[in-house]
Amino acid sequence: MRCYIVDAFADRLFEGNPAGVCVLSEPLPDGLMQNIAIENNLSETAFAVRKDEAYHLRWFTPGGEIDLCGHATLATAFVLKNYYDKEQDLFLFDTLSGRLEVRKNGDIFQLNFPSIKIREYQHTEKMTQALGAVPSETYIGRDLVFVFQNDQQIKEMTPDFAAIKAFEEGLAAFVTAPSKSSEFDFVARAFWPKLNINEDPVTGAMFCSLIPFWAKRLGKSRMTARQVSKRGGTVYCEDKGERVNISGKAVLYAISEFRIV
Repeated sequence: MRCYIVDAFADRLFEGNPAGVCVLSEPLPDGLMQNIAIENNLSETAFAVRKDEAYHLRWFTPGGEIDLCGHATLATAFVLKNYYDKEQDLFLFDTLSGRLEVRKNGDIFQLNFPSIKIREYQHTEKMTQALGAVPSETYIGRDLVFVFQNDQQIKEMTPDFAAIKAFEEGLAAFVTAPSKSSEFDFVARAFWPKLNINEDPVTGAMFCSLIPFWAKRLGKSRMTARQVSKRGGTVYCEDKGERVNISGKAVLYAISEFRIV
């Protein structure tokens, strides 16, 4: 079996978010896919199986299967385009979150994902203690979203991951703020200790929540965001109402072969 390691939402190697990608002729048992994800020890490993005009796509973290993942979807489209379907520019994926599309435009891969609406939520002292900072606003959708007033607060944040893991609410905790840089509209970070990932370097699925929020707040449908993790990554964003476009580049890091005996 071949596994590709791709840095997604990256302009160069060692930036963005690395994902494992396995393109299969037949589905693997769930337990085996989980073990491969644990062995890879990446935030996500994607497993794709061709089914008619689309691919059946699943994503596994070291802590379990997840229902939506942006960077591993981008990485899968990158692998398919470069190694399997070189003449194709539109890739269709059937997933736990429905039908997803990725289109290659030049050196950019554009993901079309469902919007995730968030609503205001009561902030607690436990949240402040876990983040080590007080947000100006708190929201919840599938995940908790904390809005801050400036990007320096996001960059300097040193959260207590054990405390975030103990939150009763949300699968992940996202923090975001407007950017002072003219290059970007907003910045963000993503914490996933409930899935054994303290901080995800670049999180495509997070922007399903953040794009509609910032589009309304900033009064613009097209934006550029920067995930200010240690690795960092740039995400090109577009609000499409019930859907969002999440776009970025990708770089191949490695190709490995392994045998299941």
